Amino acid sequence: MADLETFREETRRWLQANAPASMYATYKTTDELCWGGKKMACSGDAKRWLDVMAERGWTAPTWPKEYGGGGLAKREAKVLAEEMAKLRLRPPLIGFGLSMIGPLLLQEGSEELKREHVPPIVRGEIRWCQGYSEPGSGSDLASLQTKAIREGDVFIVNGQKVWTSYGDKADWMFVLVRTDFEAKKQDGITFLLMDMTSPGVSVKPIRLISGSSPFTETFVTDVRVPVRNVVGKINGGWAMAKALLGHERTMIADAFKERDDAKRLVTLVREYVGEEHGQVGDPLLRDAITQTLMDQACLDLTLDRSRDNMKAGHKPGPETSIFKYYGTELNMRRRELMVSIAGPQGLGWEGPGYDEGELKLTRDWLRSRGNSIEGGTSEIQLNIIAKRELGLPD
Repeated sequence: MADLETFREETRRWLQANAPASMYATYKTTDELCWGGKKMACSGDAKRWLDVMAERGWTAPTWPKEYGGGGLAKREAKVLAEEMAKLRLRPPLIGFGLSMIGPLLLQEGSEELKREHVPPIVRGEIRWCQGYSEPGSGSDLASLQTKAIREGDVFIVNGQKVWTSYGDKADWMFVLVRTDFEAKKQDGITFLLMDMTSPGVSVKPIRLISGSSPFTETFVTDVRVPVRNVVGKINGGWAMAKALLGHERTMIADAFKERDDAKRLVTLVREYVGEEHGQVGDPLLRDAITQTLMDQACLDLTLDRSRDNMKAGHKPGPETSIFKYYGTELNMRRRELMVSIAGPQGLGWEGPGYDEGELKLTRDWLRSRGNSIEGGTSEIQLNIIAKRELGLPD
């Protein structure tokens, strides 16, 4: 315990000595953070913060040092996270490399793939996107039709992926392809790593009802992908897909969390409703806010426990569907509450009479409706929970 306290003190001093002043600033959305990659590389203080943390391996503190990680024990990584939270420091790097493909490569990737791809993830040099859903294969992902025909040491890949988050900003994609059209649909899928700069890859943004375009369509025409880029085994991609989905659902559930949630809700109340004797006057509204904060705290603690299990070597299981479903419902409920607090001013779209914050309330509320679709629909998550967690019959 004394050694851990020494580590805490040294960590706190190091963070205070090395973190740029602007990195102590709070943020509202992940769009304000550093995602890394070649197309939207971080700059200024964000780049300096990324570089100094990556040099220490603290962008991925528990990953092995041999692949660029920090090599910290679970309890040391927890101390690091606690000290960063106390100082209100921004994470130096986020993205699907850290939260999804990196953990999968460490678990299932060949030594060659680990050494090629994990260190650039830690350093924020490569940004990743996910190629799972297709126009006719969303909830029934195993029916995907993007095909990969082997020719010697490469696969020739043709097909289309849809709802590719930040596909226009990514450098590489982890993609599911069909390599056996005769086998059972789950048995003929392979998990590949594909360079987005390869000839034959094109990306088109999808405009959402909220007005933003975080999703894209990805078209793949005669793209040559080396066979050595297979993660796991050829025709064994379904197992890889399920393992990665566990990481994704946990990541999505946590991503919905509103930064400074309590502060923002109270600020909205003060601006649009008013207070009585230093508290929210409307008891029903007060209860709704309190319930939202309590529910978020419970989800946070549950996610922390799940992360501890994964750091201890346990692979994510069907419980991640619970996290994804609950995080989805909680975020939609939070956005609904925010619009309700703002009243008529929470329903603006553009034009005079509305400030940017009010317009953002509307757009964030609309955007939250997509949470029940992305990363696996809520209906699919409930089916998984019923069958694999509760053991209910079909």
